[in-house]
Amino acid sequence: MNNSLSRPLLHLIIGQVCLHGTMAGMRMAAPLWALKEGHSAAAVGVLLALFALTQVFLALPAGRYADRNGLKKPVGFAIVLASGGMWLATALPHFATLCVAALCTGGATGIAVIALQRHVGRAAESPLQLKQVFSWLSIGPAVSNFLGPFTTGLLIDFFSFRVAFMFLALLPLATWFWVRKTKELPAIVPTTQEKKQFWDLLRQPLMRRLMIVNWLLSSCWDVHTFVVPLLGHERDYSASVIGTILGSFAVAAAAVRLLLPVLAHSLREWAVITVAMVMTAMLFAVYPLMPTALSMGVCSVFLGFTLGCVQPMIMSTLHQITPEDRHGEALGLRLIAINGSSVLMPMLFGVAGSVVGVAGLFWVTGACVGAGARLAAQLKWD
Repeated sequence: MNNSLSRPLLHLIIGQVCLHGTMAGMRMAAPLWALKEGHSAAAVGVLLALFALTQVFLALPAGRYADRNGLKKPVGFAIVLASGGMWLATALPHFATLCVAALCTGGATGIAVIALQRHVGRAAESPLQLKQVFSWLSIGPAVSNFLGPFTTGLLIDFFSFRVAFMFLALLPLATWFWVRKTKELPAIVPTTQEKKQFWDLLRQPLMRRLMIVNWLLSSCWDVHTFVVPLLGHERDYSASVIGTILGSFAVAAAAVRLLLPVLAHSLREWAVITVAMVMTAMLFAVYPLMPTALSMGVCSVFLGFTLGCVQPMIMSTLHQITPEDRHGEALGLRLIAINGSSVLMPMLFGVAGSVVGVAGLFWVTGACVGAGARLAAQLKWD
């Protein structure tokens, strides 16, 4: 990857970490505050769902706005939205204001990530660079998912919730420091003035296959996050052991993304996604059969390696199969699928788990992902 792209990309990754870290920190702090104030577990569940809910409704308009206005305007709007929501929670800490802050920080993260992904995808000059830049960009959320909650937790323990909220209100402003000097790419003139609808994109067979594959794989993340604590509770594992199993998955997912830019020249997107789906199906088949926490942790690491390599390949594919003037809209569709899954799937898992059992959730999901591997193998466009 050439230097003209690597330095701006580094700035964008740091900017993404600051904004995404705000949401990640608030996603940890808000439930703790709510429980401390005596709110029910159901209320906490609603609060957590709000972080993803806004992105479902804002993703498509945000994508179209990015297609028309480029990078800085959407990111600037996202910064104001995230910071404003957190200042409200800082000034008036109440369950209602925390709900508003959850909506604001979740929505802001979605708006910014679409604009960043669109800009980075357009800046890449070849399919090889697409795989490289999206591999690097995908490291940002992994870093912020650690730094945001970690820093917020320290501020809560040593100071107060209000100090933590104030820090999270200031953190998005650092995003502008890193993004403001990024050079905007030339505007794209649409090939036709005819008004286009999002379902026009879904009429393309490759796009439909990619959305289904993306949804299946994102559901695997949700299943793992949802089921491992239940499985661990059934076996009387401590909270720290369950946390370590889940943490090993996150570390493995981040680690494989560090390797992808080096290996990108020898990887084909459709092949990586197909192998990942087959491997995920196999791991889901044996995961609930693992007899010890250590063996579950090993499965978690392999699953992190497998699923961690998928997102950059999906992003690279999406940018190559959609019209350049509709990249933002396509990214919005993808974000709707991911966040819609995050809102709806845990409720579905809860109902299904009572019918087929905890292990059954792994097996049913694994069977669906294994069957979907055929669609991934058909993601060839050259």
